[in-house]
Amino acid sequence: MTQYILRRLIHSVFIIWGCATLVFILIRLIPGDPVIQMLGPEYSPEAAAALNRKLGLDQPIYIQYVKWFGSVLRGDLGGSISSGESVIGAIKSGLPKTLSLTLVSFLIATVIAVPAGILAALKRNTPVDYAVSVIAFIGVSMPSFWFGIILILLFAVRLGWLPAIGYASLTEDGVWAWFSHLLLPSLAIGAGYAAILMRFIRAGLLEVLGSDYIRTARAKGLAEQRVLVRHALRNSLIPVVTIAGIQLALLLSGAVVIEIVFSIRGLGRILVGAIFDKDYPIVQGAILLVAVIFVLANLVVDIIYTFLDPRIHYG
Repeated sequence: MTQYILRRLIHSVFIIWGCATLVFILIRLIPGDPVIQMLGPEYSPEAAAALNRKLGLDQPIYIQYVKWFGSVLRGDLGGSISSGESVIGAIKSGLPKTLSLTLVSFLIATVIAVPAGILAALKRNTPVDYAVSVIAFIGVSMPSFWFGIILILLFAVRLGWLPAIGYASLTEDGVWAWFSHLLLPSLAIGAGYAAILMRFIRAGLLEVLGSDYIRTARAKGLAEQRVLVRHALRNSLIPVVTIAGIQLALLLSGAVVIEIVFSIRGLGRILVGAIFDKDYPIVQGAILLVAVIFVLANLVVDIIYTFLDPRIHYG
């Protein structure tokens, strides 16, 4: 296992490098000049040339790449072209908000999906199963931003129970303020994710419940709860863990729509703003972080496989 993890980590370095290089090239192919956007009404050819020299954008792309990659190896991701803020500082300001939103969304989705998926599998082809399936299809089809707006109108505007927008720091504002600001956006994201996860849990559990060893366990007189929890549920979780790991990474890197709806300046919103501003260092640093998240998520999923099924061995 140790050798496998080391090999995967080495492969991951090349994958992350490839993603970062691709983003470095593609962001420069987008039409538009960041210097013109920065100067605005004060633009002149002389001012643009001076700013290009200051930012190093007048150099050939391969020289820019070598300098940027050398800085990354030293742990320096550069500074924002538009604001001058360091890339690491921008990531540090946005990542805790996106990470908090992702984790609460994942927790809500899991709390909803696991019992619903198990119930739908145990009550197969009954009104309970049909009702859960219909709710799941609605959850998958419902846009998260639309559901977020509905939640704001209901729980923030009409009932006044929860705040509509913004983010509260866990350390500065307390647990309740932090959680209350995250509850509505997390529900908006978690509803669709719960529907996807529930369908996988139901399908995996149905497949396992029809296996020979489950019938054997029941024939031996084992309690139904023990058969379900110890034998069926554990062996049905491998595909669920796969989709959960991937979706968790997607949630962490793709919550930008909800961040905009609820006015949360998280990592996704910072990244989209940087793309529109052609702020190369911010885009490159954020994508580099996203690549690391996806690679590590896949590695963690592969390791969890060995705990769920001892037959899986990475040689």
